[in-house]
Amino acid sequence: MSRNKYILYIASVLVIVLIVAFASQVRKLQKQLPASVRIIPSESKSRKDGAQTGIEENLAGTRAEILVKFRSGISVGDINQILSRFNDQLQDEIEAVPGLTAIDDRDDADAGEVAAQYRLLPEVEYAEPNYEIAIDQNDKNGKLKRVEDSRQAEQWAFTHIGVPEAWARTKGSSGIVVGVLDSGVEYTHIDLVNNIWSRPPEMMPYHDQDLGTIDDVHGYNAVANDGDPTDENGHGTAAAGIIGAHCGNGPRSCGVSPQVAIMPLKFINAGGFGYVGDAVEAVNYAINRKRAGANLRVINVSWDLAEPSRALADVIRAGYQVGILFVVSSGSGGSNNDTSPRHPANYDIGNIISVAATNRSDALAQFSNYGVKSVHIAAPGEDLLTTALGNEYQLRSGTAMAASIVTGVAALALSAHPDASVDQLRFSLLESADMLPALRGRVSTGGQINAIKAVASTQIRNRKQ
Repeated sequence: MSRNKYILYIASVLVIVLIVAFASQVRKLQKQLPASVRIIPSESKSRKDGAQTGIEENLAGTRAEILVKFRSGISVGDINQILSRFNDQLQDEIEAVPGLTAIDDRDDADAGEVAAQYRLLPEVEYAEPNYEIAIDQNDKNGKLKRVEDSRQAEQWAFTHIGVPEAWARTKGSSGIVVGVLDSGVEYTHIDLVNNIWSRPPEMMPYHDQDLGTIDDVHGYNAVANDGDPTDENGHGTAAAGIIGAHCGNGPRSCGVSPQVAIMPLKFINAGGFGYVGDAVEAVNYAINRKRAGANLRVINVSWDLAEPSRALADVIRAGYQVGILFVVSSGSGGSNNDTSPRHPANYDIGNIISVAATNRSDALAQFSNYGVKSVHIAAPGEDLLTTALGNEYQLRSGTAMAASIVTGVAALALSAHPDASVDQLRFSLLESADMLPALRGRVSTGGQINAIKAVASTQIRNRKQ
């Protein structure tokens, strides 16, 4: 072998050795990755590639998805034929509302046009775009503040509505489950971790025939279709803190019902946006868990929507059938809901309470929506101390926070009267209102929630069905 050929041979061998060694290191690194990097799987739902999480996904207002309710008697085979004809795909069937489906348009056409096309079919009861929902940007958020001294004095709202007096009777019960239909909850927060619902060992994980099996340890994330409802926005964590932050962890805040169990129902993403379809899926999950044995009694809805979604209304009615009360914010645009409806606040459904916000003077907050026909009761909603992301605390304002106050009072009332029906509970809360001149002609009760009155036995016990 010539000298040049020998050198070339040696060089080739070295290159091969280096390639083998590099490949070995790559395989080794791949094995180590799961221990140090969280690999996020792609979404299992049939969504367009352009629907990203965060702010970008929400610019269009609706996805190329629609919500369709087929008439009674229409078979799955009939539905599949229709979908095939329109080149669409079934994303999910909402079991709580027979016939209600989420449909993905593969042609990426305008959602409004696709819904109109379906409405022409004799097999369809209604069809609507998958409307976008945004957290009310008029809800004012205070700066994050570390808690070094006792700040319970900042929870002025409690004394205005009789919470300390109610606590003399009950501080809530971990046997009462409250859903927070929002951006999730930071369930590791020091003031929330003890009050987060956990699926009991005897309850099977959530299973949906279209979405699969979800290991729902602490609730549901409809954005990613998984069992991790961690809050990435902060809005849901704020609502949860007002409802049921734990007391006794030192110099920190307390919730209205500090011994409640909170079930996070996430459908809003980090950018503060979500879709009706995901909200419907989250409520469908909640109804499933209720039927499986979770004592879910109240769902807090601290957001509102201009479009009147029939799918959202139907799933709330389905919640009525299993005994779930929905406490909803009236909106924080300073407008009259009687003339400019907001939803679900304006739905005329027997398991909804719509809430306006008051300030420290027990007057309607300047930002609060109102409506003597459509808004039922008021609650404090300005500068409320509550939990924030990162084990922090902040002051929040908005009808979203006022609704959370009423949800907390509902949990207190249920802990004193666990057998109360949804009608009895709603009656108790509305009858508790303290009449205030500033609220006359603004909300239907003319008053503000009162915790001790709501907890009082005569309010619930004497209510006829």
